[in-house]
Amino acid sequence: RRGAAQRFLRESTMAPRDNTLSYAASPTALVHDNSSEGKKEMVIGDRVYDVTGFVKRHPGGKIINYQVGTDATDAYRQFHVRSKKADKVLASLPSRPVDKTYSPRRAELVADFERLTNELKAEGYFQPAPLHVAWRVTEIVLMHLAGAALIYHGWIFAGVLMLGIVQGRCGWLMHEGGHYSLTGNISADRALQVVLYGVGCGMSGAWWRNQHNKHHATPQKLKHDVDLDTLPLVAFHTRIAEKVRSPLLKGWIRMQAKLFAPVTTLIVALGWQLYLHPRHMLRTKHYEELATLAVRYAIVGALAANYGAAYTLGLYLLYDQIGASYIFCNFAVSHTHLPVVEADEHPTWVEYAANHTTNCSPSWWCDWWMSYLNYQIEHHLFPSMPQFRHPKISPRVRAFFEKHGLHYDSRGYFQALADTFNNLDHVANHAVEHEKAK
Repeated sequence: RRGAAQRFLRESTMAPRDNTLSYAASPTALVHDNSSEGKKEMVIGDRVYDVTGFVKRHPGGKIINYQVGTDATDAYRQFHVRSKKADKVLASLPSRPVDKTYSPRRAELVADFERLTNELKAEGYFQPAPLHVAWRVTEIVLMHLAGAALIYHGWIFAGVLMLGIVQGRCGWLMHEGGHYSLTGNISADRALQVVLYGVGCGMSGAWWRNQHNKHHATPQKLKHDVDLDTLPLVAFHTRIAEKVRSPLLKGWIRMQAKLFAPVTTLIVALGWQLYLHPRHMLRTKHYEELATLAVRYAIVGALAANYGAAYTLGLYLLYDQIGASYIFCNFAVSHTHLPVVEADEHPTWVEYAANHTTNCSPSWWCDWWMSYLNYQIEHHLFPSMPQFRHPKISPRVRAFFEKHGLHYDSRGYFQALADTFNNLDHVANHAVEHEKAK
């Protein structure tokens, strides 16, 4: 009881989130000099880099375009913590010193964040933890075996429930692999991600990396964050809902709060598994990912041979629905009900984490249930840090936010879930009112 009271007092003294957020314009005028017309440039550290000839060759895809004309220092450093190749490529690009008059947005905040990052690196918080990785992989194997054993002994629905949850947990762990925060070796983490996401979820790690990093670079930013580009199935913000023109889709959006968990998440999962991700694998020639799909569907085929095709299909849909609702609903609580950033605004890396993500209050069960992604603020600040270390650094992040007058948004899990579904309902109601006002 005393701990809850102390937590309430601590959270009540935090700077409130400003719901009328506005950010200073991009520092483009200070980034460029008179000879820069037509070039694509960005600031990293104390230099301006010309990436005009590099954007199409960027290994991470189009995400680099989101940083053109801005100070990309923190984005570059946090995305490339483990990549020696990135520093070599950066050094090979044309560059010049920044203008003497240049100063990044909220310079004191940016400098203090660099100090905090360096402290955490020096203290070993970014170092891999092999035993933790081994435990997480073992947990997934054991849960699959337990689910299979339950089905074998006639506990069909208990087994499907177990397998549905572990499908979601494959998604959690592959997420860490995609951020290169597991083994400390990029190739090993990618291989783990490919197997976990391919066999465990029937999806493409390469597609996920390309899309998810765009989200991390600009969370909740219109025309940038792919997690806002969710039509026609769902609209998380009124600005998105206003784009709907079809009467049929308008009717769907009006019911989105009720449809999201039981129906929408399943449709998304099936669309990814059966079309979007296999197409990406073929187009990008990721044949190793196609091999993981072959393993997954060979197992489904073996079950169909023993239990019948129709029965197996029904159980597969139930299994998919459990896994999809588990992971998509838990991802949604972290951002979707929060303010958006205009396309022409440029928050700092820290402001994105402070103003456009939220944590779910820590507890032993929530840390397990969300695989430490309930520490979403810490994850967005330090995406390459092993996630199980986020609880250890959260008090320091909170103190850092307090020092700079930033809101540290931590809500109870069920409150965040309620906020997410209330937001879906609010957006649906806005869509109705917007239609009446025409």
